[in-house]
Amino acid sequence: MAFSGIPEAAFDFYDDLEVDNSKTFWSDHKQVYDEAVRAPMQALADALADDFGPAKLFRPNRDLRFAKDKSPYKTHQGLFVEAGTATGWYLEVSAAGVRSAAGCYHADAAALRAIRAGIDSPDGAELQRLIDGFVTRGWKLGGDELKTVPRGYAKDHPRIGLLRKRSLVLSQDYGFAEFVRSAELLDRVRSDWECARPLLDWILARLPR
Repeated sequence: MAFSGIPEAAFDFYDDLEVDNSKTFWSDHKQVYDEAVRAPMQALADALADDFGPAKLFRPNRDLRFAKDKSPYKTHQGLFVEAGTATGWYLEVSAAGVRSAAGCYHADAAALRAIRAGIDSPDGAELQRLIDGFVTRGWKLGGDELKTVPRGYAKDHPRIGLLRKRSLVLSQDYGFAEFVRSAELLDRVRSDWECARPLLDWILARLPR
């Protein structure tokens, strides 16, 4: 199927799921999920595959093994294209609309040391320049971060904000913009992800092999 946008029914589905996150609701509305959420997301993933690689659509069920919240279903649908370990491009549909993102979503101890070493080096200025450019264009810098200064670095380091990061993600919130319901969303996501390549390249060049 050709991608033609995320239908309004997808956002309505997640609005309702947030109110009634039950197996009964899911069973009664599974066809809506399949047709309004999963099928368009798969079509978008297929359309982007030649440029970025195959995507993973995350399963809708939550992992409840260690969760205090026993709600059985995720209140969003995520799509991820891996460029490297826990690093790549992301798209999400939820009751809040559509969000496009890219970055490193999880860094183990060795990866985090390597990324911080890069931030601390002269190359860190290039990363800061890249991020500043994204933020100027309306992207948001997110990711988990320490509240304290990471061990071995000065609190007045010129890039201390980046050094505190334990993950590094830039995102673009489209919400319910008119174009998300049309094929134009495909062009927007493709453009976002292309713009994010230098960020991913910077991260991947420093991850342990």
